[in-house]
Amino acid sequence: MAFLTPRRARRALLLGILAYGLCRAQVFNEYQVKAAFLYAFAKYVEWPPQAFSSASAPISICVLGDDPFGAFLDDAIRGKTVGDRPLALYRLAELPAGRDCKILFIATSERRRMAALLASASTPGLLTVGDTAEFAAQGGVIGLRRDGERIRMLVNLLAAEKAKLRISSRVLSLATIVKSEIVK
Repeated sequence: MAFLTPRRARRALLLGILAYGLCRAQVFNEYQVKAAFLYAFAKYVEWPPQAFSSASAPISICVLGDDPFGAFLDDAIRGKTVGDRPLALYRLAELPAGRDCKILFIATSERRRMAALLASASTPGLLTVGDTAEFAAQGGVIGLRRDGERIRMLVNLLAAEKAKLRISSRVLSLATIVKSEIVK
C-alpha cells in the first residue's frame, strides 16, 4: 500500500489545479460550433441530382455578408469530401448570379435585407442557413440559434421542401421544426 507523502500530495494538488485551469480555458465558441454544423449539413442533406453540374462537382458553402467564422469554417472543411464531392468555401458580398452555392450561410450583418435575400435565394438545391432570431420563420431552411452554451437548430420543412432538399432524420431529431408559410 503506497502512502501519499507531503511532496506527492503537493504535486497532485498542483496537477489538479493546472488541469482545472486548462479545462476552464476551453471556452465555448459559437462560430466554431456553427462551422461544424455547416460541415455536418453537407453530409446529412440530400440535394436533387440536377443541383450539381457533374457527379464530382463540389459542395460549395458560401458565407454572405460579414463573415463571423474567422478561420473556423476553413478549418472545419479543409481537405474534406462528402462522397466523391470536395467541399469549397466562398465569401460573398452579394448573392451569386450563377447560384453555385449549395449551402448559403446568411450572416447577421444582412438582417435588414433578410426577407429580400431569402425570397431571391429560394431556389431548388440551395440550403439556406442563418443565425438571426427569426431566420427559419422568415423562410430560411435552417436557423442556428445560441441558447446559453448550446446551439439550437430550427428547421423549416416547408422551405426545405420548396428547395427540394431532403434533410436526414439524424438532423431533424436534434432540431425544432418551425411551421411557417413561405412567402411566394
